[in-house]
Amino acid sequence: MHPTIVPDHSYASQAFALISIEASLQAVSAAVAKAQAIGVKVNIAIVDTFGLPVTFARLPGAPLHSIELAENKAYTAASFGLATSAWPEALRSHSEAVQDGLVRHPRFVAFGGGLPILENGIRIGGIGVSGGSEQEDEAIALAGLQAIGLT
Repeated sequence: MHPTIVPDHSYASQAFALISIEASLQAVSAAVAKAQAIGVKVNIAIVDTFGLPVTFARLPGAPLHSIELAENKAYTAASFGLATSAWPEALRSHSEAVQDGLVRHPRFVAFGGGLPILENGIRIGGIGVSGGSEQEDEAIALAGLQAIGLT
């Protein structure tokens, strides 16, 4: 088993792969370092496969509203397995009702900064960053994934 995955046997007889606390802490630490290197004050959230919180960091001075946005970006990425920056394009292929309905759904974020955490094609969580531009947020999230050997 790869060190980023821990099996979760708490749901009946079915096992799920979840990001480990060690990998989550390593990813958040690398994301913090990237944010500091580019001079952006952000909030960073990592959730597991079910969208439940695993790790969170807030750089001093990061916008308060961005706390919830970081959490929701991670939640959206984990729940759909799609980068939040990919949603504007993905929604174009759907009806107006779906386009309107999804973006109004609580916790759904359709702009950059959230990435799914995938290992060997298996979704193990999501990372969300908020406080900078969409591009900065996504670059910081990617730095976190790269630190644990994922892209």
